[in-house]
Amino acid sequence: MKAFEKHLLKSIKRGDIKSYEFLFRLHYEPLLSYSITITKSEADSEEVIQDLFYKIWKDRKNLNIKHSISSYLYQSVFHNSLQVLKRGKLNEKYIQYSLNQPHQDIDPVEILKYEELNRAFFQLMEELPEKRRLIFKMNRIQGLKYQEIADELSISLKTVEKNMTLALQYFRENLEDYTFN
Repeated sequence: MKAFEKHLLKSIKRGDIKSYEFLFRLHYEPLLSYSITITKSEADSEEVIQDLFYKIWKDRKNLNIKHSISSYLYQSVFHNSLQVLKRGKLNEKYIQYSLNQPHQDIDPVEILKYEELNRAFFQLMEELPEKRRLIFKMNRIQGLKYQEIADELSISLKTVEKNMTLALQYFRENLEDYTFN
């Protein structure tokens, strides 16, 4: 890492907003362009970049960049842009699946049961402790693997596993009344 980058990183870790803004302004446009080549969506790419810089500021005290700030930023944008694509493909698959289902055979009672289960599930998810809820969403909604979650949150793999186990156990205990025949 260059001396300039070391100094910039130290300043950001100390909470120097001007250094952080400098980093943002220096890298925003190139990172956005790079992300757009992956996601093919300016809106998704803007979200990727904003999330990255938000996490940098939020976790600035624990920021551990070994080689260069630029390579760290580009690797993060690459990974996060791929996650956006992955989520988009899952949404497309769901839409295609639902469009291809014969809707005339659907029992209205089953629809109501499903909607009730769905409401109960999301209510229970909001009741989880904040960190457990975040880990659960990262795994089950964003599709991240346990190790990816551990790396992104700077926690141990065992912590991720334990929180997922507790979340799933909580759902099983509280949703056992919802059974479908």
